[in-house]
Amino acid sequence: MVFPFKKAKERVRWVLDPLSGVGPLRFGMSPDEVSAALGGAVAHSSYNLGGGIGWGSYLLIGVTAIHGEDSGLVGVRIHASHGPQVALRGVELIARRPSEVRAALHQLALHEGVALGVNWSGDPETVAWGLSMRTMQYKDSVVTDALLVSPELAADPYRSEPIVQWCGARDVESNPGAWPVLADRDRSRWEWTPLKKIGPLEFGMSPRQVAAALGGEDPTDRSGRYPFGEPWEGTGQWWLQTERFDKTGVTVHYTYCDGLPAMGAVQVHGRTGPQVDFAGIKLIGAKPSLVEAALTQYGDDHGFELVLSSSGWGPEELKVFVGATRAGDDAISEARFCAPEWYDEG
Repeated sequence: MVFPFKKAKERVRWVLDPLSGVGPLRFGMSPDEVSAALGGAVAHSSYNLGGGIGWGSYLLIGVTAIHGEDSGLVGVRIHASHGPQVALRGVELIARRPSEVRAALHQLALHEGVALGVNWSGDPETVAWGLSMRTMQYKDSVVTDALLVSPELAADPYRSEPIVQWCGARDVESNPGAWPVLADRDRSRWEWTPLKKIGPLEFGMSPRQVAAALGGEDPTDRSGRYPFGEPWEGTGQWWLQTERFDKTGVTVHYTYCDGLPAMGAVQVHGRTGPQVDFAGIKLIGAKPSLVEAALTQYGDDHGFELVLSSSGWGPEELKVFVGATRAGDDAISEARFCAPEWYDEG
């Protein structure tokens, strides 16, 4: 469900009472009490509400309520697109440029003698206020939203079990609060042959072949999983899913063929990856709105339908999907190039 971005004057105004609650919500509330405090609102999507750790998204209001083991409220996420405007000591936290909020919180922290740190996404976080800032993309920029937590989660919200189960941030690499972008003139140029190869990488390559094609570069990070117990997966084998190559600026995604990993998709990073031109369109490191408009025009001219996948927009027939990544207060484009059989979930 997609909601239009609310203007400031259209938003409900809430006040953050650090470590106690926000607006009409108090930490410790049961799911029924949260619903009553929100005027009888019903969660449009939920997990395990009333059964211990769980959450409910009240999409019409623009908040997500996160509950702990005793089903008491331990966290509230405020949605940037249409959630309430939340103020802390007069500082408005929601739907603003991240650098502005960071500066205002820094001044407030100095005034109150509060230690202001940085969370996994590179945004301000502090134990004293139970506050961890977040962002979301809005057009060609990013704007702030926030996670507000109870005292028992405040020391490290994104490593607490309720938050990990809600958003899975435990395995996400931390950002120190910097988003350097490689200038276009300093990027290498890769050619793309749809459904076959991207730069020196051919779909179907093994991890060893991928590393060799990238000049022997070792992956900066690898991720995978153990089998879920399906008969076709076998037992005990660790399944490689991704390898990230920071020097080149790409992440390689693997599928499996006869039990062996084979390259199925390549994500070219927006801030540091090689430039890829398609029909005169620069796909990497550009304003997302310009790339989307150009791809839409290309689709209209050539009879391709653009679809939305988990990676972004693109022509399904060509298996390229353009999304966005953060560059400070801005958003810039990046792209995933896929093999014919790759399924990029929509």
